[in-house]
Amino acid sequence: MSVTICLVELTVGCKSKSRKPTTLSSSKVSIHAVKVYAESYGCSANKFDFELMLGQLGAAGYRLADSPRMADAVIVNTCGVKKPTEDRVVERLRRLSRLGKPLIVAGCLPKINLEAVQKAAPDFAAVLDPRSVHNIVSAVRSAQRGEKNKVFFSERPLAKLEQPKVRLNPVTEIVAISEGCVGSCSFCCVRFARGTLSSFPREMIVERIRQAVCQGVKEVWITSQDNGAYGMDIGTSLDELLEECCRVEGKFMIRVGMMNPSHVLRMLPELIRSFKNEKIFKFLHLPVQSGDDEVLGKMNRMYTADEFKGTIRTFRQEIPEITISTDIICGFPSESPRSFKKTLDLVEETKPDIVNISKFFPRPNTPAENMELIDASTVRNRSRRLAKLARRTSLNRNRRWLGWEGEVLIDEKGRGSSWIGRNFAYKPIVIRSRKNMMGRVLQVKVAEASSTYLEAEIIERLGWSSTFSVQAS
Repeated sequence: MSVTICLVELTVGCKSKSRKPTTLSSSKVSIHAVKVYAESYGCSANKFDFELMLGQLGAAGYRLADSPRMADAVIVNTCGVKKPTEDRVVERLRRLSRLGKPLIVAGCLPKINLEAVQKAAPDFAAVLDPRSVHNIVSAVRSAQRGEKNKVFFSERPLAKLEQPKVRLNPVTEIVAISEGCVGSCSFCCVRFARGTLSSFPREMIVERIRQAVCQGVKEVWITSQDNGAYGMDIGTSLDELLEECCRVEGKFMIRVGMMNPSHVLRMLPELIRSFKNEKIFKFLHLPVQSGDDEVLGKMNRMYTADEFKGTIRTFRQEIPEITISTDIICGFPSESPRSFKKTLDLVEETKPDIVNISKFFPRPNTPAENMELIDASTVRNRSRRLAKLARRTSLNRNRRWLGWEGEVLIDEKGRGSSWIGRNFAYKPIVIRSRKNMMGRVLQVKVAEASSTYLEAEIIERLGWSSTFSVQAS
């Protein structure tokens, strides 16, 4: 669970769970304005929404407080995709509500489990869903008036790309390409929060990227609930969008976020052709969830394990260095020992670079909520076995990069004197330097490999990127 906390008053800061703050100037902040403290949880789509809310607040003249206690109002942009995440967010809401400050709860959780929000913070000032981020200023103003339990929910799609925005990481631009999805996965509750698919116009997306590149951005994240579904409602497709995005002039790279396998299958040749463009990171996030077709059927995933394997095989044949990331749910109802063995076999066969493992927890109002649960100790045991296999697989994949030399873009501050960069395959590569490396492009040589990252030595500093301001923790 990622956490973004906004700090400082006349700058907008971002502090993540690894304690790496970034500063950005905010030109429309009034010294006499109300102070607002804000923090955000969850995926890149949620981060995009958070940046939109900060943009709205900045345009309205609000200041950002550096702690909840110093604020006149508190905003929490929540995530509720998993039960453990919801539990942590709910506990955070409970603690913040004790401060007696007006509390505004945004993000997915109010739509997923409003009852949990009400129990944690009975006197909340307002709640907003993801399609109502443009109402954040109205929510804060109602809180200033002492109003409570205001609900800002909307079923109508919002033209989010037209909203003001604060970029938390000066190197990276997050661009949402759509809202909602067309899926009906039996375990998923996020679709209740974000609704059915509403794709944003291609020209707006391309223009947003063009503006960001002109402002010095070097890395663009294409994000949504399911990137593979983009365009199904407006007569276009992801591969067509990517081709247009790559025509934007300038030196930058695009990271394509998660796509469900069923959508990738219908445009596989075209998508691979798009991924071969030098401006696309060779990084594919394709969640399989299970290696057993019966379990996939219960999940309502609309593809088979063999189709997933074939997709990975084809991508690797065409782009051998591509980084493969997948997600697996451990202990889904009806997962037998034989089903789990098939999942282990799938990981052994496809050898993904990254495996995100989640233990199954039923989510409210989903079909899987009413399915018979597997014993918790069995789920824990399977999760440990799968995690051990995933670590070994990831380490072996990363060892293939030992001795590699090439360019990396530094897009993140690490701990101490470390910086984190990405190469063309979006591999996280750690370099050590006491100098400010944010936004720089370096020529490096990989010297060490672990299961989660690579370490490299600097060979040469290249000149196509500027250095951005960053506060070391």
